Amino acid sequence: MIIAIDGPSGAGKSTVAKAVAKKLDFSCLDTGAMYRAVAWQALSDGVALDDEEALGRIACEKNIEFGHADGDPVPKRVFIDGIEVTEAIRTAEIDKAVSPVSAAKPVREALVAQQQRIGRAGNYVVEGRDIGTVVFPEAEVKVFLTASDEERAHRRVRQNVDRGIGSIDYGEVLADLQRRDEHDSTRATSPLKPADDAVHIDSTGSYIEDVIERICEMARNKMNR
Repeated sequence: MIIAIDGPSGAGKSTVAKAVAKKLDFSCLDTGAMYRAVAWQALSDGVALDDEEALGRIACEKNIEFGHADGDPVPKRVFIDGIEVTEAIRTAEIDKAVSPVSAAKPVREALVAQQQRIGRAGNYVVEGRDIGTVVFPEAEVKVFLTASDEERAHRRVRQNVDRGIGSIDYGEVLADLQRRDEHDSTRATSPLKPADDAVHIDSTGSYIEDVIERICEMARNKMNR
């Protein structure tokens, strides 16, 4: 079974996906980390972010892997060609670089193929921006998770404070989220949008545990049919 969770930055996709995976004993695939890893490699190599051909070569040639603790379905570490980039891909610099990288058609084609290969090997919760529309249109459960701009910015600031990585300036974070929303929803290749059959969940002001349980219940209902 595939549970697809799409939505904009800061909506809580990663937190929700990991919790749902643990509750259902599914594996979890963070597709955003894959695009961030390509962005990190591009910046490290001095590749221009508008050079789609060069970005595509990185996505095709570099090996992106996730590290799991024993028995934990949720990956804790991210590697590209054996180099750990778990923390390096969560900086403000990567936040800005990942949108143009993920908009590059050759990058998306390469990573979508990898994501489909991984996800079809078992039960997965997959989160991203085009999971229910492009990567797994056949997913049994599709969710489009949103929250208000202000709520998402506050969450991202708290997250950055906890991690000690990224901007903690609310205005800067809010502007960056809105900029990325605009870029992701208007790009030509795989724009951010809900699948026609996705269940919309607005998590503004909601307890995250309620959102998690709602998605788990949707999945259990599908499995019991």
